[in-house]
Amino acid sequence: MNGSPDLPRNEPTSPPAAQLEDLLKDFMARAGELLQAQERTRGLLEAVVGVAEDLSLESVLERVVRSACDLLRARYGALGVIGEDNALSHFITVGIDDDLATRIGPLPTGHGVLGLLITEPAPLRLHDLRQHPKAYGFPRHHPPMKSFLGVPVRVRDTVFGNLYLTEKHGGEDFTPEDEDLAVALAAAAGVAIENARLYEDARRRTSWLEACMDVTGRMLEDGQPERTSLDLIAGRALLESEARLALVLIPSPEQDGDYTVEGSAGAHGETLRGRVLAMGSIDNRAGIFDGAASTLEDPWRLVDGTGEGPPGKLLMVDLNAQDSHQGFLVLGRPAGTGAFSATDVEMASVYGSHVALALALDRIHRSREQLVVFTDRDRIARDLHDLVIQRLFAAGLSIQSLRRYTSTGSAAGRIDAITDELDTTIRDLRNTIYSLRANTRESELLSSRILRTIQSGAKALSHAPHLTLTGAVDALEDEVVVENLLAVITESLSNAVRHSGAERITVSVAVEDNALIMELADDGRGFKEPGSGHGLGNMVRRAAELNGSCTITSTPGKGTLLTWTVPLG
Repeated sequence: MNGSPDLPRNEPTSPPAAQLEDLLKDFMARAGELLQAQERTRGLLEAVVGVAEDLSLESVLERVVRSACDLLRARYGALGVIGEDNALSHFITVGIDDDLATRIGPLPTGHGVLGLLITEPAPLRLHDLRQHPKAYGFPRHHPPMKSFLGVPVRVRDTVFGNLYLTEKHGGEDFTPEDEDLAVALAAAAGVAIENARLYEDARRRTSWLEACMDVTGRMLEDGQPERTSLDLIAGRALLESEARLALVLIPSPEQDGDYTVEGSAGAHGETLRGRVLAMGSIDNRAGIFDGAASTLEDPWRLVDGTGEGPPGKLLMVDLNAQDSHQGFLVLGRPAGTGAFSATDVEMASVYGSHVALALALDRIHRSREQLVVFTDRDRIARDLHDLVIQRLFAAGLSIQSLRRYTSTGSAAGRIDAITDELDTTIRDLRNTIYSLRANTRESELLSSRILRTIQSGAKALSHAPHLTLTGAVDALEDEVVVENLLAVITESLSNAVRHSGAERITVSVAVEDNALIMELADDGRGFKEPGSGHGLGNMVRRAAELNGSCTITSTPGKGTLLTWTVPLG
């Protein structure tokens, strides 16, 4: 017995067939879940990439909704953008064609369950949208909707809007996994929306600046009529702001505080041309007189033109250049079309400052052209009077002297006829001269007359005085006030030229607070007591006759300031 006895071996036993089948089923189920999860993850990545493909905000919003519908197999989708008044300002839909949308009517504004997501921005899943306590009901022609999933879309720490999905394919409810995917897509959409908004903001700012350069350049072209310039200002602002109506209001010379529509573009703008609008009815808490742009409700019902329904929104831009108010640019949108963005308000103010400066330069250019024309008329009138008339008169005398050299009646009659013809010509020339001077006086702007008066009075100076005009100086039509103003400028400038020894003289004429204010300042030697001449007394008397005042402030060695003020109206 050299070998050891054989020991029994443990043979492996095969599991029962039922156990094998259960393991196989479990493996297949887990593999299916894994494949489904992988597929949905791939779908989410594709949706994120698709959302970020475009930088246009409208395109991004539509891509978000379409991607969500495709990813979560929803028949209908929408994205509501929350406006400044905490209501829906935009509503982008997918699954409802244009014809059906027209039959349904106005887009929702944020009532019912949609409003709940605005006040409580958190994911919401519903088995039946119609059974929710906040359900508001559907308008006529609206398709039936049952299953519902809504998630907020955040841009940084601010809720930009909400993503809504309804009617999952197959009549199923949205699952927690669907909710997780929607939340993830909304987070990616928030980043894409923020980038799109930054891009849109930069694009709009660039477009506004291009409008500033284009409009001001065209306004300053030679021979551009003023009405064409005002219509150009309104038209380009209408385009950049996406408004419905644009008007340019110019101060009315007839009534302080009233403005006349002189430029227009957009809906029924032409019918508003020439209309007078009173600014006194506007509460200035809106800040429209502060040299910037402000929004307010349409107090004149300009936008709709009917006076029905809620008033629209206006963007009022003060056209102000170097404290010189040129008028207002008014941009209007109907109610329910969204408020003007902060970018539009800011850039409209920049646009307004550019065109106001262009308007001021254009009017100065026109005043100079008028001054050249009027100066030329004066020269022609002087030449006609001093040269032509005198020569004609001398020729007439010479012809009359020929009578003593002739004794025939026919020759004498001929001499008388020529003399009468010369007398008639002289009378016609005198009438022409008076007409030239009268037309110059009637048509010349007050600013041009002031400039001509200063140029005439400063001929003895080696440097020209500095002139500043503020307010509606050219709208001053009271000839008595104008004549006294020009006389005071002449007298005060003469005194400064002859007695002050100044190196710098400044003249300021302003129409503000319903008063005319003229100030003349010099940096001359000054005085303690005024002289005994009649000049100061005349200026004081002229102010007193117009219920105004005239004061002189002077310090030896520091110059003199004369202030002449009279009320208007």
